[in-house]
Amino acid sequence: GTGEENGIWMNTSDQAGTIMAFLVWLLLIYSAWTFTALAATDGIPSIFSALYVLFCVLALASHAKTTFTDPGSVPQAAVPNERMRREMGTPDQPLSMCSQCQTFKPPFSHHCRICNRCISRMDHHCPWMNNCVGAANLKHFILFLIYTWTCAAYSLVLFGWNYFFCADEDCTFHVVVIHLVRAMTFLCIGAFLFTSSMLMNVTYGLMTGIGTIDRLKKKATNTMSQSDEEPIALKDVFGIAGFHTWPFPIDPVFDDYDRVMGYSTPQRLVREQQFMEQAAGVCMPVGQQGAGGGLPSSKWNDSHPL
Repeated sequence: GTGEENGIWMNTSDQAGTIMAFLVWLLLIYSAWTFTALAATDGIPSIFSALYVLFCVLALASHAKTTFTDPGSVPQAAVPNERMRREMGTPDQPLSMCSQCQTFKPPFSHHCRICNRCISRMDHHCPWMNNCVGAANLKHFILFLIYTWTCAAYSLVLFGWNYFFCADEDCTFHVVVIHLVRAMTFLCIGAFLFTSSMLMNVTYGLMTGIGTIDRLKKKATNTMSQSDEEPIALKDVFGIAGFHTWPFPIDPVFDDYDRVMGYSTPQRLVREQQFMEQAAGVCMPVGQQGAGGGLPSSKWNDSHPL
């Protein structure tokens, strides 16, 4: 399910989305099987088939991670972090609440009626993923688009070269396999066009900091020129674990989780308070420290109430 009580994130309320997500797996497995059949009938070198199957595996793994990863749902215990309280907790910029979830609604978040949750930095709900695309699974969604685009482009180049430039008998596909190739060609053309469009859409969102839903709202109200959002840093999508982790569908590690998600929780605020008290006690000269060797807690609590 998609509730806080569910251990595994899985949207079961949208039957059409479930069918579309299953269809993605079916088509990718079909394409991998076609390339395997081509290699088995000596239509293409085995290395070409192995490389394509590798791209398919990475695309399927990215799809699974996008589908079964919490996209950034806002918990009931969510509260603004200190920076947001200072910058937004004013009469001019009040903190917003979700009328559906009855909880704090971070900036750039939206309530998804299908997942029935507020999603941090929600871009859109993708039926092909059967899940929302938000701050926590945007990396996996981008990887899926890249690997699917690569599979489609790789297939079209290979089939085009075989059809237009290769006149040897060795380039002739098996009579049965050639029908699979023809059907796959049409699928690859559609996949190539669709993923190209989605990649441009995601790239625009990263460069402008405006997600798909926000962009549609701004266009409807003709307020795109008034946008003051900042670009989304790649470290807020792919994490800080190192460039070697970027190509793989593993969960990113963020340098500041609260900042990326747009909210905090009372437990994390308490831990942050304790950490800053300890840091202040270490950095403060001995003569200025309290009797316990650290900054008196009352001083912090008076100036930074939870």
